[in-house]
Amino acid sequence: MNQRIKLFRVAAAVLSLWPRAVVAQSPLAEPPPSQPYVWRNVAMGGGGFVDGIVFHPGAKNLMYARTDVGGAYRWDDKRKEWIALTDWLSPAQGNFTGIESIALDPSDSNRVYLAAGTYIWGDAAILRSDDQGRNFQRTDVPFKMGGNEAGRFNGERLAVDPNDGKILFFGSRHDGLWKSNDRGATWRKVGGFPSISLDQPPPVSNTATNALPRFRRGFGQQQAVGIVSVVFDPASGRPGSATPEIFAAVSTTETNFYFSADAGATWQAVPNQPIGLRPNHLVLSPDGMFYLTYGREPGPNTMTDGAVWKFDPKENVWANITPLKSPDAGGMFGYGAVAVDAQHPATVMVTTFAHWHPHDFIFRSTDSGAHWTQLWRDDTEWDYSSAPYTKTRSPHWMGSIAINPHNSDQVLFVTGYGVWSSVNATQADSGKPTRWVFLDDGLEETVPLALISPSEGAHLLSGVGDIDGFRHDDLDASPAKGTFMGPRYGNTEDLAFAGKNPLVMVRSGTAGNQEVRAAFSLDGGETWQELGNEPPTGNGAGAITISADAKSVVWTPRAGEPYFTKNWGTNWTACAGLSSGTRVVADMVNAQAFYAFDSRSRTFYYSTNGAAGFTAMATVLAAQENNGNGIGRGGATVTVTPGIEGDLWLVSLAGGLFHSTNGGASFIKMERVQEAGSLGFGKAASGGDFPALFLAGTIGGLQALFRSDDVGENWVRINDDQHQYGYISHVTGDPRIYGRVYFATGGRGAIYGDISNGPVFGER
Repeated sequence: MNQRIKLFRVAAAVLSLWPRAVVAQSPLAEPPPSQPYVWRNVAMGGGGFVDGIVFHPGAKNLMYARTDVGGAYRWDDKRKEWIALTDWLSPAQGNFTGIESIALDPSDSNRVYLAAGTYIWGDAAILRSDDQGRNFQRTDVPFKMGGNEAGRFNGERLAVDPNDGKILFFGSRHDGLWKSNDRGATWRKVGGFPSISLDQPPPVSNTATNALPRFRRGFGQQQAVGIVSVVFDPASGRPGSATPEIFAAVSTTETNFYFSADAGATWQAVPNQPIGLRPNHLVLSPDGMFYLTYGREPGPNTMTDGAVWKFDPKENVWANITPLKSPDAGGMFGYGAVAVDAQHPATVMVTTFAHWHPHDFIFRSTDSGAHWTQLWRDDTEWDYSSAPYTKTRSPHWMGSIAINPHNSDQVLFVTGYGVWSSVNATQADSGKPTRWVFLDDGLEETVPLALISPSEGAHLLSGVGDIDGFRHDDLDASPAKGTFMGPRYGNTEDLAFAGKNPLVMVRSGTAGNQEVRAAFSLDGGETWQELGNEPPTGNGAGAITISADAKSVVWTPRAGEPYFTKNWGTNWTACAGLSSGTRVVADMVNAQAFYAFDSRSRTFYYSTNGAAGFTAMATVLAAQENNGNGIGRGGATVTVTPGIEGDLWLVSLAGGLFHSTNGGASFIKMERVQEAGSLGFGKAASGGDFPALFLAGTIGGLQALFRSDDVGENWVRINDDQHQYGYISHVTGDPRIYGRVYFATGGRGAIYGDISNGPVFGER
């Protein structure tokens, strides 16, 4: 069961990882020059929660996808791939990468609107485009959004009036209903919408969360979800005038379905409506019928009851058309999504939600819900070829389903790791099996937690939230072997290789109730073996490293003390002199040398006896801090230069970048760098003998991605305003390809870049 993790530290990074420096106007404060790069995703295939699919009703095969932390995409039917629309978001705009809702103008296929806001404690905006998302204008709004919070697949909250495209409505989580009369440029609250008590979802029980990743348990389950869907009835109006009849659904177990007959000025409850469950999705069929799916909880982590209802607004008649009642199928579950075939209004499809065992169900009716067929059968064909790792993932979190309005055979549903699309859905109407393909080319929504590029073997290995990690021999294809071969972790949180024997690697992760949560590989990550035991303190994952000669492993489990082993975890010995939670890194040349930085005390430590004991070296850092140039309370991480003994760097958001050439005995501050988020090393420039440096940070007041070919004296910016990805972390270069850089994002997967007109993958 694959659950989509959104780590608290990723959430915090979106808003607060990059404090803005106040920079004096001096030569050091000038932004560096730029060098053009070409950027591509490292192909994994999906990987995260795609929580909404929206087709344009008039333009053939034009559809959009929204994700909870990875921005929005448009399907390019000619190229048969998804095009990312929000890579231009800067780190300061990082909270906009969670898309709460998408709205399209039915009368103008070029207009698309994104309700952007990942967490309610961050900024929110409406992003407006009149060219299918190639460019956007931004309107900051006073209401908050929660694109990665409870009920995030509900929808759609944002809607464009089909008769007057200047009018939009948005249903907020906490602040009621809002309206725009100028295509989203300005907004005002709709005073006539009822003041509703937005009851909180019940807490998630321990039983329901046992299988969830540690950082996800209970996360997002206590927020009010608010108004989840706004739907216009276009037949009630005429082109050029505001549509009079509008419906809105609210996530509450009390009265939750409302109606306006005067273009949203006043509202009243729809009579005879069912209560006791929360609406998730609301759709209007071309024949005038409404279909609603319900759950007891808003999801996505759990849903313990649900139903499907049909409403005839002309007769004010409701009908319970639930295909399978919870818990009749052996477990508690709800209903997530509903769709109607625009060409055949009596054809309706719904999905269960949180029916974990054996799996969720896809139901199809051709008589408006009177009878149902279950499409997931033993002979249903699933094509895993585009992303082989999906073969081990059962589709779950089916929060949105869509039928192509111009092709009844194409049905798409979302999951916690991507989008499945049928090629022959109408076959089910004659009792034949259906075929589904994983339609995620170009759509990458992972949260990489660790990246390494060794000097031998595969060019890139990645630790990834929710789906373990990958060994990439070909960056442009999802690995044929899927995720790591060996013990599987929900999240691989750290990776390291031996400096003198780079095919020997270690990794740590989280793995439910697994007893040992770290592994080693002797073949460059082809296969992995579990370490013999865990250290006696901590609870798995955490930081791990390996000595240059591959004979010693140092592991600092989460909430534990650093320990080392010389026999692959059979026995562990505490690292003397270090406190709990201190990350240790190995020198890449000297097998006896290890380094650490304690962020709480802002103290640097070194070891010359194979990590058995560490000595503090704090004087230089303290002196620098007294001059206002020190590490600061934000702490720092130690990064070690490959191939050069004792050459290391302290990377600090608050303090910048510090370099030592003597194993930490002294440090020099790199004055041009105001903020340093992550530092990596690549192949040296022609004629050089020091690795190229890659930095995610701030130089000359510019927050960006940089490269230096002269040990940090001079820098060039290598990304541009259209390729900022909201948040960049875990930067590393490629030791075999000059200029090649890899970095992790907070929801757009791993990205790799090459100098424009430089080498393509595989060239040396």
